Amino acid sequence: MVSGSSILVASKEQLSCDFNGESVILNLKNDSYYGLNEVGTFVWDMIKEPKTLCQIKDAILEKYEVSPDECERDLLELVNDLMANELVQVSEEANN
Repeated sequence: MVSGSSILVASKEQLSCDFNGESVILNLKNDSYYGLNEVGTFVWDMIKEPKTLCQIKDAILEKYEVSPDECERDLLELVNDLMANELVQVSEEANN
């Protein structure tokens, strides 16, 4: 289960490129292509380096006009889709 402290990072087994403000991603494991819209591309660009779900949500809320509830719902849907397609790795933040 993904939580606010979950750390997300793009899988190393993919190639992606920007195409007119949207992203096209090739999963190297199964040779499948995936497309992301503008907001999905914003998230994808963020997770090229490890980020927590909360960091991503806060950045979306700062950049786009969206309610916190809608943002969280849509972000979780995107993250679950990326996980299902093996395009993102998720881990829990280490307790220090």
